[in-house]
Amino acid sequence: MQHVLLVGAGGFVGSVFRYLVSTGVQRWLGESWIPYGTLAVNIAGCFLIGLLAGLADSRQLLTEETRLVLMIGLLGGFTTYSTFAYDTLSLLRNGGIAAAVAYVVLHIVVGIAAVWIGHLITA
Repeated sequence: MQHVLLVGAGGFVGSVFRYLVSTGVQRWLGESWIPYGTLAVNIAGCFLIGLLAGLADSRQLLTEETRLVLMIGLLGGFTTYSTFAYDTLSLLRNGGIAAAVAYVVLHIVVGIAAVWIGHLITA
């Protein structure tokens, strides 16, 4: 039960941060053809999980409990792939096939690159 509570606490904090960062980025950039707030959150989350995984793998700095709170809870609540999927569907429904494809490709390519860079930093 303690593990569930650790993940839940991290998830709560991550979800609040997701909302604040996503809406802040969107307000800062204004209306655009793709939802940059969600993109920014997902790329930042990918980078951070790469960084934490690198620290955990190369330096064994994270306990199991810390990994649960940070990687599963906080970053799981922070990253927004469910929102990503909904945003993509919305772009497709509104006839924005090019925007939807660009949005998906940016998330995947830049997200994987962010995980790789985060992991490299800790090697």
